[in-house]
Amino acid sequence: MLEKQQTLQLSPYSFLYDLVVPQDNMLRQINDLVDFSFILEELKSKYCLDNGRNAIPPIRMFKYLLLKVIFDLSDVDVVERSKYDMSFKYFLDMAPEEPVINTSSLTKFRRMRLQDVALLDLLIGKTVEIAVEKNIITSKTIIVDATHTISRYRNHSPKEYLQEKAKKVRKLIYSFDESLKEKFPTKPTSNNVEEELAYCAALVEVIEQEEKIVHIPAVREKVNGLKEIVEDFHELASYSKDEDARTGYKSADHAFHGYKTHMAMSDERIVTAAVITSGEQGDGKYLKELVEKTKEAGMKVDTILGDTAYSGKENLDYTKENEMQLVSKLHPVITNGQPKRKTGFEFNKDADTYACPAGHLATKKAKKGRGNSTQNPQLKYYFDVEKCKVCPFKEGCYKEGAKTKTFSLTIKSNTHLEQEAFQETEEFKKMAKERYKIEAKNSELKNRHGLKKATFSGLFGMQIQGATTIFAVNLKRIVKLMNGK
Repeated sequence: MLEKQQTLQLSPYSFLYDLVVPQDNMLRQINDLVDFSFILEELKSKYCLDNGRNAIPPIRMFKYLLLKVIFDLSDVDVVERSKYDMSFKYFLDMAPEEPVINTSSLTKFRRMRLQDVALLDLLIGKTVEIAVEKNIITSKTIIVDATHTISRYRNHSPKEYLQEKAKKVRKLIYSFDESLKEKFPTKPTSNNVEEELAYCAALVEVIEQEEKIVHIPAVREKVNGLKEIVEDFHELASYSKDEDARTGYKSADHAFHGYKTHMAMSDERIVTAAVITSGEQGDGKYLKELVEKTKEAGMKVDTILGDTAYSGKENLDYTKENEMQLVSKLHPVITNGQPKRKTGFEFNKDADTYACPAGHLATKKAKKGRGNSTQNPQLKYYFDVEKCKVCPFKEGCYKEGAKTKTFSLTIKSNTHLEQEAFQETEEFKKMAKERYKIEAKNSELKNRHGLKKATFSGLFGMQIQGATTIFAVNLKRIVKLMNGK
């Protein structure tokens, strides 16, 4: 049964919060800034309303997720810290003497209660609403970009991933007491992931029996992290790689296996919209969706800053039709958009080449002129035919027995003259210099709040992580700007 969440339980010890949680504490300011009742309204359909045991208030559970993101903690450690950190208890609307939740409740909440909830749009929309209401967002300019997140399992097999995590735990233990090596279980030699899981579980069990070591915070966090990984493997009943993750490219020789977060950000550095996809997706095709989401959240848009990935013909047409300026330099290939036929081949801006439907990059390209013909020249991209022969997407793409596989498109060098003229103006050059702001925001999300690597597996898990991370970072930015007024 869903029990209505109270603002703060009545307690004779409530006065302690005024003594130990100062007014300028970040969590206190966020609590004062946001009415979290919108979470209750969104999630109440996930609970039984009239029978059963009282549920832990969903607002509190959601706040636990925020604390995980803000302080980069595991489920176990965020619950543990909420036992003694008074700022955590205040933020969670707990009485000082109130017991904390069981860790498993938080794990179940993020896996089960958030299913089918458009959390990303909900949370970003709420922060934009607050920023507009507080007169934080006053500009009509957004900056668009995409940042990548490495899969939790990267491109390793599940066994390799477990081995890597277990190795890090052992290495940390040895830095405190190398003699424990004699007590550790024997490492499995087979490729059986079940054996590796059993080994990790046994390793954790041995460490937890060592009173001198296990209570060291650094050790406790690593052990809890390994336990959570093992439990997730069993919970999912699947030992395959992250099936939703895909290989994308930051350059022709720098690949990553994971996801992309496509973002729009206001000039005040508030993220106004986001779309999370697998890693192979191109950046440019999400511009329209990001702009529309930004407008739905309550911000007016008349100028968009982006890199060359956003200078496709469809984007130029869309912004012109909607009387918006697109500050994005033209690219000789992207400018002309995709061929009219639906091929599945997409241009990868970072690698400066095309990728096939399976995600493989072209191995080379060549420009084919048309001599004195009035026809426009073509770019031809060549792919590794050996990969094509065994590709699961080869039907309709690769002809059996063919010695080459190419993809061609016409370069329409006489198009987009208006944009070409615009990008030579001082106005364009001045606005383009502001694009660095979103690079700094990407760095903050990844390096300070954990978006560099996926915490969960699957696109759904990545969406939860992205939603809570952006929500937390937006709130911190709003608090900072309000304090600076």
